[in-house]
Amino acid sequence: MSRTLNKVMLIGNVGKDPEVNFTPSGVKVAQFRMATSETWKDKDGAVQEHTDWHTVIAWRGLADVVERLVRRGTRLYVEGKIQSRTYDDRDGNKRYVTEIVAENLLLLDAKRPDQPAGHAETESANGTSSPAGDEIPF
Repeated sequence: MSRTLNKVMLIGNVGKDPEVNFTPSGVKVAQFRMATSETWKDKDGAVQEHTDWHTVIAWRGLADVVERLVRRGTRLYVEGKIQSRTYDDRDGNKRYVTEIVAENLLLLDAKRPDQPAGHAETESANGTSSPAGDEIPF
């Protein structure tokens, strides 16, 4: 028996407001882009930076949380799994995407208008995987 692990942990900033939609069967799903960056000094002492962009998907109750609390610029901790899928675009070309399916979120912003400073909100999802037969509607 082989054992595997598919676990992702990211801390970064949301690049634009999330998109929230529903699958044909009525399941809520949210999608947003998140940037993670690293900086280092090169051999000449100049500061270098590299940013990676991740597509994050949240289902059901976690999609509700994203819709309510996540905006462009929000600093987040996201825990989830990597998921790859293919689809045919409008022109019939096969497209490949890799996404992070969120299982837990932690808002890292120090203060939001509706809560005292220093309070971070944690949310987790139940049944975060895509429902059978439903496609992500974006």
